[in-house]
Amino acid sequence: MTSGKSTSAPAPRPGAPRSPRRRAREFVLQGLYQWRMSANDEAAIEAHLRDIEGFDKVDREFFTGLLRGVLAQQATLEGQLQSCLDRPFGELSPVEACVLLAGAFELGNHLHTPYRVIINESIELTKGYGGTDGHKYVNGVLDRLAAKLRPAEVAARHAARGGNR
Repeated sequence: MTSGKSTSAPAPRPGAPRSPRRRAREFVLQGLYQWRMSANDEAAIEAHLRDIEGFDKVDREFFTGLLRGVLAQQATLEGQLQSCLDRPFGELSPVEACVLLAGAFELGNHLHTPYRVIINESIELTKGYGGTDGHKYVNGVLDRLAAKLRPAEVAARHAARGGNR
């Protein structure tokens, strides 16, 4: 986890081939990181990201909706997340904060995507871009938020698994 004010986006760690949606989430994370660190506007962020190698393999509709949605609902999302945090939102690492914002937006606005998929994607993003144990924190926070935003889905999953996670 970095505490400096660098404006360059974090670099991904090498891994398995990624789906167009996973790639979109990675680019959204880079855009949110850039926004958080440099306060660039939406248009500048989108223009910059579209010039990066690999953008042609992104689910563009998903990318645009997710980036613009998070930026438009940022204050609401932070408020939702704050009730699940153990510290003020502003004290989170930039990567964890950005992953949590995107995850919170998806949980609240992409109801067709199972909550566990959203949490798992967020965990993978944090493993790839964040600090050593940041993924554990992201998992716990989004798990708590999912229980608030999607109580029936979470309860059904717990019931199907015999109450275990």
